[in-house]
Amino acid sequence: MNTLSRRGFIAASAATLSAAAVPSLLLPVRPARADGHKVITAGKRVIEVKGKTANVFGLHQADGTSGLVMNAGENFRVRLKNLIGEPTAIHWHGLTPPWQQDGVAGISQEPIPDDGSHDYDFPVARPGTFWMHSHFGLQEQLMLAAPLIVRDPDEAGQDVQEVVVLFHDFTFRDPQEILAELKAGGHDMSAMAPAPAPAASGHEGHNMPSMAMGSGQTSHGTMDHGAMGGMQMGGGQMAGPAGAMSHLQDVQYDALLANDRTLDDPEVFTVEPGGRVRLRLINGAASTNMWLDLGQLQGKLIAVDGMPVEPVEGQRFEFAVAQRLDIMLELPKQAAAWPILAVQEGGRMRTGVVLAAKGAAVGKLADMADEDFPAVGVELEQKLRATRPLGNKTATRQHTMMLGEGAGYVWTLDGAMHGQDKPLAVASGDRFELTFMNHTTMSHPMHLHGHHFQVVAVNGRRIAGAMRDTVLVPANMGMVTIAFDADNAGNWALHCHHLYHMAGGMMTSMAYAD
Repeated sequence: MNTLSRRGFIAASAATLSAAAVPSLLLPVRPARADGHKVITAGKRVIEVKGKTANVFGLHQADGTSGLVMNAGENFRVRLKNLIGEPTAIHWHGLTPPWQQDGVAGISQEPIPDDGSHDYDFPVARPGTFWMHSHFGLQEQLMLAAPLIVRDPDEAGQDVQEVVVLFHDFTFRDPQEILAELKAGGHDMSAMAPAPAPAASGHEGHNMPSMAMGSGQTSHGTMDHGAMGGMQMGGGQMAGPAGAMSHLQDVQYDALLANDRTLDDPEVFTVEPGGRVRLRLINGAASTNMWLDLGQLQGKLIAVDGMPVEPVEGQRFEFAVAQRLDIMLELPKQAAAWPILAVQEGGRMRTGVVLAAKGAAVGKLADMADEDFPAVGVELEQKLRATRPLGNKTATRQHTMMLGEGAGYVWTLDGAMHGQDKPLAVASGDRFELTFMNHTTMSHPMHLHGHHFQVVAVNGRRIAGAMRDTVLVPANMGMVTIAFDADNAGNWALHCHHLYHMAGGMMTSMAYAD
């Protein structure tokens, strides 16, 4: 996989520049200071995937640590150094900094030039499982991402082992070529599935039916995003947005990775039989929703997107792009090995890590599941309940945002591509209720910068749901309503976190002053 040229990155990033941004307010690139900032370097590296080498990016400290671990109550005092050979901007996903330090090219700061650096310094109050990733062009597909873990000092000393896993979808192809192919109508049509069924009772994901059509192996077809009355797949037809079918994947991947590795050589974490393990799991994929599969283990989901929820027990959990899952495990007392797997929706491709007692045999793990996994939907979302919800307050502003698509791989919010969009009208102090209504045949992981929101309705049914920063909106007229308080003034991005949908226009912003 080749790195992109400077011209390629700039061209790819054009779709992510905000028409609403005020250039004079963008944070300029500040020279590095010698005052104790932790240095994180955006750099080039080489990994091996299925016996082949690949040139990718990464975010590492001088000692090789990927990303950053800190404590709540500390300042995020980081010097970001750019050595990737191209401009970049890094977003601190899940944190709520002053808007000029949010790391979005064209909205909150100018890109950092190659061999340049930029200092960040702001307080971090909330603990949680967060992450950092490029918000410039298509660099995120090239793995310019890393964990950002904020620990709770009150939990120090607990007898719990932490295991952090960052998942990626990996391709040897140039991401810019992929985007060009998508715009020309080329799609991986391998995974078509019925829209997920409404939430059922019982633990999440038990006895999941195989809902996907096809094995998840790669194939190619064409799709005209303007032909909304129906879509061709071979000799059959897939229903449009009002029908029952979903288009799950539009990018062909060579592998899924867990901490940069495939199941040919997974990372093995040594654990104590009978011990407690906290999994901090990050879906850093560019476009792949996944299922988190604990295999023989039963886990308790205790937080999503870094925000605590009432525990949900299960073995399989829906895991959309950019979301995070914190799962607490009580390991069996026998000395054994337990795989923790992530499987693509609508297919069988998988990756993972292994928890193993000292001396336990770790068997060979296939990189394909035994059966197709269904579409990721909102079954889990409807079960989640925040332990620290928003305070009681009547909404002062409401808006329904239409998610749409058009010919030429155009993805829109309220009928407009980014760059032609009208920013969301917000006023400081608002309790804003925003309803996403999905008129497309794909789901969309919608991410709001600078705020945490509560999911308050799914498909029209009111719930006191989870606090999040990224929520999946189901395909085919799916609806999700979120509520947030406008308490962090600035210019903030709002977008689909499917990288190619965002590059295709599915992004807007909201700006308000104190």
